[in-house]
Amino acid sequence: MSDTPMHTGKASPEQITYANMLFYGCWGGLALMAVTYLLYVLGVIAPHVPLEKVPLLWSEPVGTYLELGQVPTGWGWTALLGQGDFLNFLGIVLLAGMTILCYVPLIPAFLKRGEKGFALMALAEIIVLLVAASGIVGAGAH
Repeated sequence: MSDTPMHTGKASPEQITYANMLFYGCWGGLALMAVTYLLYVLGVIAPHVPLEKVPLLWSEPVGTYLELGQVPTGWGWTALLGQGDFLNFLGIVLLAGMTILCYVPLIPAFLKRGEKGFALMALAEIIVLLVAASGIVGAGAH
């Protein structure tokens, strides 16, 4: 006989919470992307880079595109969220950030069950993902 606990095949409450948040967050992110894209292409919200200029700028190297389109790099796009072409980034951010958001309610749930190690791992995961997203480390193509 093994000393490992038997698995019942049922998901833990933490797994259900994570899965539900991920499910609804992903569908919400996709819906937000669709709505903001429609606002952009239908001209409801004016873009930062005029729609007719986009095909011309896309054929240029990225540095030229950024310069001619006066497009900021890094997190500078957040200052342009009122523009139609940058507003649709919100859905992408939601999708990209779902893992971080899903870990948040796990910390108090683990602490409530006395599983401090799991709570610490969830907190560490959040910190690592936030630091990576922040660009503080400076690695990558930025």
